[in-house]
Amino acid sequence: MSPAPPSARDTSPGQPHLIEVRLVELRQLFNAIDPSPFRERDLDPRAEEFIVGWARDLPRHAALALLVHLERGAGRSDETAILSDAIHQYFGERAAGSRRTLRELFGRGRISLLIGLTFLAVSSGVGDAVSSTFRDSRFAEVLGEGFLIGGWVAMWRPLEVFLYDWWPIRADLRLFERLSTMPVSIHYQATGASDAWRSDWPAMTTAESRRSSVDDEDASRSTTARPDDHHAPGSSME
Repeated sequence: MSPAPPSARDTSPGQPHLIEVRLVELRQLFNAIDPSPFRERDLDPRAEEFIVGWARDLPRHAALALLVHLERGAGRSDETAILSDAIHQYFGERAAGSRRTLRELFGRGRISLLIGLTFLAVSSGVGDAVSSTFRDSRFAEVLGEGFLIGGWVAMWRPLEVFLYDWWPIRADLRLFERLSTMPVSIHYQATGASDAWRSDWPAMTTAESRRSSVDDEDASRSTTARPDDHHAPGSSME
């Protein structure tokens, strides 16, 4: 898998910014150890990193589109639709995962905030009690200040959640949502053997394979077979 050359279409006004990938086979996009069909298969980690990394470099609100340069001839008529569905489903699941992570983070943040506020209140009360009980003691004064500082330290985690931790996850969520709806197209760059695409669809069932072979044979016959119209009805050959 390699990046395609930069395209002038990437910056044309009103046009989506293209993410271009060059492949020998479509299955290079997918995780080789995932036995699921293409529609349900995870993307290869390197392919995902490449696509997401390219998308991050583009303007945050830019429309995106994926163009796959495939170094073989066209295969199944629904090949582009299946690839598009698989990519949309994968990034849709990534968006759902980010949404779930963000929800869980805010849940932990609220619990941490409640715990932190409670501990801060208790620490401040204990510190004030120690300071008022031992007013002339320098040690009691330091101990009271220590309780107060400890209470504010307990507030560090909820403040980190609500000030810093959530926005990178939110940015990923928005990016995955854009990737899950981007148009996907295939540009075929070779016209090799007509059945070269079959090695690209390892999840194809036996029934589908046989049906596709029959369809190919029927299409081949239809281009060569013609009705014998050289003789008028009722004529005979001697």
